[in-house]
Amino acid sequence: MSTYKNILTDVSDGIGTVTLNRPEKLNAFAGRMREEVADAVRELIADDGVKVLVITGAGRAFCAGADIDYMKELTANEDYEAFGLLVDAGRDVVTAVRSTDKPVIASVNGPAAGGGANLALCCDIRVASDTASIGQTFNKIGLHPDWGGTFFLPRLVGVSKAMELVFTGEMIDAREAHRIGIFNRVVPSADLAIATRELATTLADKPPVAMALAKKALYQSENADLEAMLAIEFEYQMRCFKSADAGEGLNAFLDKRKPEFRGE
Repeated sequence: MSTYKNILTDVSDGIGTVTLNRPEKLNAFAGRMREEVADAVRELIADDGVKVLVITGAGRAFCAGADIDYMKELTANEDYEAFGLLVDAGRDVVTAVRSTDKPVIASVNGPAAGGGANLALCCDIRVASDTASIGQTFNKIGLHPDWGGTFFLPRLVGVSKAMELVFTGEMIDAREAHRIGIFNRVVPSADLAIATRELATTLADKPPVAMALAKKALYQSENADLEAMLAIEFEYQMRCFKSADAGEGLNAFLDKRKPEFRGE
């Protein structure tokens, strides 16, 4: 695997992990860190040995969003081109995460603010520490949500609640984020790595073809009516039925054993 300045990557037992690694800055984005995240995600997605992707942060934060000192420098220098490149890099990360047919889990180990919040939102599932928090903090520094926040947030919590969270810019704690549907699961801080690993292992053991098509269908349903989704379900179900994994799953069920899915 490639090496990165501010990102750690690992592959183990079918689980690929991307760890944001600027703990002294709460994993805030600066320089080429956004590009590194996008590159690392694409690299792990392309790895046939990776069945599930996990994104997390080193130290006590998931990601504090933009590095304020770096942003101040760009503003002082009126470096609009560099700022535009940062926004584009964030778009690349979100697109890479959302477009993969592999499950992606955000393991939110601490504060997730601004772009860091929306990095978590673009993942398929969010498992959070009870010490985590999350917020759309953009307007506190005079900026607009990016990293797909205006797309993901209203789909998770509804438009009105999304308006409140964006307008106030407040950080909300893990319990409240779980209550309104942002976090799927909240676990004690000491158990986060284990809980994330258990979920990732469960998903890695599932039939890849069926998982990929189910993920695709669920996201397609956001902009489709019932008739369209019934047609999509028919198409995808037929593809699954013709797969070797379906035969393996049925045989394993009848044999009362654990299936060994190969994505074929």
